[in-house]
Amino acid sequence: MPEFKPAYLIHGDDHGRITERRAALRALAQRESGSTGVECFEGDHAAPDVVAGALAAMTFAIGRRFLIVDGAERWKDADIARHLLPAIAGIGPETTIAFFAREEGRFKVSDKLAKAVEQAGGSVAAERTLKARELPKWLQAEAKRLDVRLDRDAAQALVAHVGDRQQRLLRELEKLALELGPGARIGAEDVEAAAAHSAEHQVWGLVDTLVAGDGAATMRAYLELTAQGESLARLVPLLARRVREVLAIAQRLEAGDNPQQIKASMKGSPWALDRRIAEARRSDVVRLSRTMEVLAALELASHGASELSDPTEAILALTRIAA
Repeated sequence: MPEFKPAYLIHGDDHGRITERRAALRALAQRESGSTGVECFEGDHAAPDVVAGALAAMTFAIGRRFLIVDGAERWKDADIARHLLPAIAGIGPETTIAFFAREEGRFKVSDKLAKAVEQAGGSVAAERTLKARELPKWLQAEAKRLDVRLDRDAAQALVAHVGDRQQRLLRELEKLALELGPGARIGAEDVEAAAAHSAEHQVWGLVDTLVAGDGAATMRAYLELTAQGESLARLVPLLARRVREVLAIAQRLEAGDNPQQIKASMKGSPWALDRRIAEARRSDVVRLSRTMEVLAALELASHGASELSDPTEAILALTRIAA
């Protein structure tokens, strides 16, 4: 049976993570006390005076009572001091209250509320959105918690494949940990092989085949994506961005720059830059330049500059690129 503290405050700008924690606490509370033992306060009902009144109210519920409160980021210090501080200080032994504050802009949780929760023997937790450069280190710490070891290159590869949403990154890391087992060492090759096969991942697969000049694989990837509903307007900018990156690297290699000089002057994860450099070495400036020209024409066609349909224009363009 889990042990619950009298009060919790979960706040920060990572709204997705806060929503997850709220859902998890509510599910746990319902398992512990049933639906009648859980009270939720949202919108106008989630005001300091209303919540204080609920804390002080008598209840005939059997077992622990849970109060889950949203919107604490909008409360004023004066209302907290007048209504909530006395109520939190006198919270009953069989009661748990959890405050959730989704901070944004000028809406920040009050220090008075945080101090009151701590003084009542409760817990205050901040859920912050990490900057892109902080994500690999954060992933490595999460991997340790899951009893696996995540290499730095693997962490960077995971961010490159999945994106910068922490919840999605954590889900993919959990999948890898479950698949490889406790104590496993996860390398970039494991991430490459087992990362989520989502539509976004398949889009990058299309980009890979295009840059590699594999015409048959490019056509298969494109047809699979369009069958799933991917639009040409979304695909073309992704294709053009990758080809543009590889072309710039190919031009520098041709001019005599070495890979170390290129990596030192470009932003992005070292793992991703190594892949771009390898792609540039397998291709050439002329072919990549022609590919950019075809993609530019395809983008114009996708915005109504052609009498042909988007699928027809795309197939013709991909055929020209492969040739």
